[in-house]
Amino acid sequence: MATPITNVLDLRELARRRVPRAFFEYADRGAYDEMTLRGNRAALERLKFRQRVMIDVDQRSLATTVVGQPISMPLAIAPTGLTGLQHGAGEILGARAALKAGIPFCLSTVSICSIEQVRDAVKAPFWFQLYVMRDRGFARDLIRRAKDAGCSALMLTADLTVQGQRHREIKNGLSVPPKVTLRNLFDIMSKPRWAWSMLHAPSRSFGNLAGRIEGTDSLTTLAQWIANQFDPTLSWKDLEWIRELWPGKLILKGIMDEEDARLAASHGVDAIVVSNHGGRQLDGAPASIDVLPRIADAVRDDLEVLFDGGILSGQDVLKALACGARAGLIGKAFLYGLGAMGEEGVARTIEIIRRELSVSMALTGQTDVRKIGRDVLWTEGRTATGIPPIPSLDHRLRP
Repeated sequence: MATPITNVLDLRELARRRVPRAFFEYADRGAYDEMTLRGNRAALERLKFRQRVMIDVDQRSLATTVVGQPISMPLAIAPTGLTGLQHGAGEILGARAALKAGIPFCLSTVSICSIEQVRDAVKAPFWFQLYVMRDRGFARDLIRRAKDAGCSALMLTADLTVQGQRHREIKNGLSVPPKVTLRNLFDIMSKPRWAWSMLHAPSRSFGNLAGRIEGTDSLTTLAQWIANQFDPTLSWKDLEWIRELWPGKLILKGIMDEEDARLAASHGVDAIVVSNHGGRQLDGAPASIDVLPRIADAVRDDLEVLFDGGILSGQDVLKALACGARAGLIGKAFLYGLGAMGEEGVARTIEIIRRELSVSMALTGQTDVRKIGRDVLWTEGRTATGIPPIPSLDHRLRP
């Protein structure tokens, strides 16, 4: 009898068994010594709730809006690179599951399925994430393609102008498109579900980069291309240029400092994502949840604040809302569900988080996600800010 799936970590374990190691660890691991990767989880786990009783919580609403878009719960699927190598047609499956669940899906520039492939398959608006290249003509073309596809928001990622080294990707010999070598033959043969999905996938290479990245057959080549093409000169002036090209909703991802948040607001951004790139860029950066309250306080009346960084449960979403976020983004949790069970796994991930959020709201006396404040969190001496450190790590997430 199969083990029941009760939480996202169950899906993670299933994905670990079903996805070739190189691709699973691409999704699962972080940069350098992975201190920030682990710190994201540790910081979320330190936060504790106030348990409230004798409050009528029979009718609870999880519905809200993000950048003017009505959503069924305060959750969105974050842009993730190489999604279609966790499961064939992964971007399409993720977009479909998000659409059915009533939450946003954001497609990455370095996706396997292209903007056009996702749009043709899903036939509904989604968000598009932009990396700015040295070749500004290419960036302009990506924005045009997103407009033509009817994307409802553009998310500019600001924290990957140079790439933090991810040791496991190099050691695993990650290649795109995937190649069968003596080194990985047994691993791929032991993953028939994954291999079948890849055989029937509409794309196995970087769909949005076709014609722009020649001979990309290994991570080293990709890293070299990123070093040559991702633009380290990206500055606030470029945001003005992007705003001229993109008249719709604009989201800036990678904010970890109050001053950067204020600058984003002054440049007309509609929302920011408080994010340390899931611990995949600057190792040694603070956990996203630790900086979220101050950033939310700094710009609360000027733009919407979204949160990204370690969400694996509905409790994590509730903590992010309590710290000032309007909604949370899931990257790893999404990829675990996708790798485990394809579209069904993504749907399971979303529903697990939805149920956990709803139950946790009830047990903290909350009935509306739009009204959740910091008084949901327990603090020593019932102060309004600051949570005493309580060491706790989920060792299943440790390398």
